[in-house]
Amino acid sequence: MTPPEAPKDGTDAMLRDTPPAVSSCLTVLTKRPDFQRASRAAHTATPGFVVQMRKRRDGETPEAPEMVRVGFTCSKKVGNAVARNRAKRRLREVARLTLPQNSKPGHDYVLIGRKNATADQPFAQLLADFEKALGILHGKRR
Repeated sequence: MTPPEAPKDGTDAMLRDTPPAVSSCLTVLTKRPDFQRASRAAHTATPGFVVQMRKRRDGETPEAPEMVRVGFTCSKKVGNAVARNRAKRRLREVARLTLPQNSKPGHDYVLIGRKNATADQPFAQLLADFEKALGILHGKRR
């Protein structure tokens, strides 16, 4: 079986209004000490998740000090592996759509999933809650 031919007029290659699947300004937190430092920083809770934000110290990431880093976590309280993975997928998509426009350079963000909320809430509500939480953390609104 051969794959379908790509259109010659370039319709699939046109730019759209959606952010790219991989953002050049975001990296993912993977080390436990980064999550622990974020847990001691500013945070705000929404019905669907918790957002933690911390400004990195000078020299902490010398390779890219303006880089925005983001981490995702869901404890076993959220549910079994399927439920946790679904919740983290939704949080990753929320961050991908929102952080490139609304983040501050040199900051770390951690999104924590909540039991019976992150995977069940409407996606539009998660997006709105995340934008509101960022506004609170950045000091724009209370």
